[in-house]
Amino acid sequence: MQTSRAPLLPDPARRFAAWCVVLLLAAGVAAVFIWLCVVFKTAVTPALLAILGTALLGPLYRRLLRMKVGKGLAAALTVVAVLVVVGGATYIVVLALIDTGDQIVASLRQAALDIAKHFGAAGTSLDDLAKNAKVLLEKFGGTAASGVISGVSIVGQMLATAVLALLLIFFFLKDSDRVAGALRSLAPRTTGDLVEAMARRAFEAVEGFMRGTTFVALVDAVLIGIGLVVLDVPGAVGLAALVFVTAYIPYLGAFLSGAVAVLVALADRGFVIALWVLGIVLAVQVLEGNVLQPTVQSRTVQMHPAVVMLAITAGASVAGVLGMLLAVPLTAAATGILGELRTRYGTPPPPSEEEP
Repeated sequence: MQTSRAPLLPDPARRFAAWCVVLLLAAGVAAVFIWLCVVFKTAVTPALLAILGTALLGPLYRRLLRMKVGKGLAAALTVVAVLVVVGGATYIVVLALIDTGDQIVASLRQAALDIAKHFGAAGTSLDDLAKNAKVLLEKFGGTAASGVISGVSIVGQMLATAVLALLLIFFFLKDSDRVAGALRSLAPRTTGDLVEAMARRAFEAVEGFMRGTTFVALVDAVLIGIGLVVLDVPGAVGLAALVFVTAYIPYLGAFLSGAVAVLVALADRGFVIALWVLGIVLAVQVLEGNVLQPTVQSRTVQMHPAVVMLAITAGASVAGVLGMLLAVPLTAAATGILGELRTRYGTPPPPSEEEP
């Protein structure tokens, strides 16, 4: 008589081991993917920027198509619009930061000295931070104006990345109708529908994030800039530009730009005006968190603040400031993919019992 042998491990332990293997494999694949992105960052960076630009400019391209404009011409006009708008905005932001940068840094140093009188070491740290900020600003200004060899090299790399990103935006827009077919041809035959659905959900999440964040950043910069101008805070335009740029780094960016604005107001306008600036910054953040974000991004993927902070930290550790900017949209894309998988393969909710 043959007897069945008892399994070496109980069923819960075997399930736990299987999940550990799955998680280790997923972590290994993710680690290899990140390593490849870092190794080939020269090509990956413009591709990611082009995807973000395509997600942001998709509505304009589709509007041109509805106006019976050809695909190639519509994509070219969209790229030209990018050059005009982004180039003009970049010129205004850089000019504002250069013109008011010394004033802002001087105000920060004065605020640090004032705080040092009351808080000792903390103020000294702020003074060191202001000195380092001044050094960075001088380096930035020297790069833009003097044409030092190292600066020219950095500017050349940035221009090459920007040109490649613009070309990729053109092709991504022009050939967007072929993406689904390309994904199906690359995926195994039985998973074509799943791959296409995952890609669509990921792109919709990135598109919603980019459009919503851009609108919220513009509103924040305008409102805070108006408040700074009314309160006669020095460098108001540069501070508003800083608010707009840092708004693409959720939570952390608002804290940094708000702290700089408050410190500048404290140094040049006194404690009362600094309190008013703090009130304006907090009021705008309350408006953003309770009205703008829920309204603008209500149809996009919602991410918990803890997930956003962890993504920003991981992005900063991998690619610095660029990683911080790209971390949240990439996380939004991953969240969209997980949402699609959960919709298809998740456990269905139990049927509700009908009332007698």
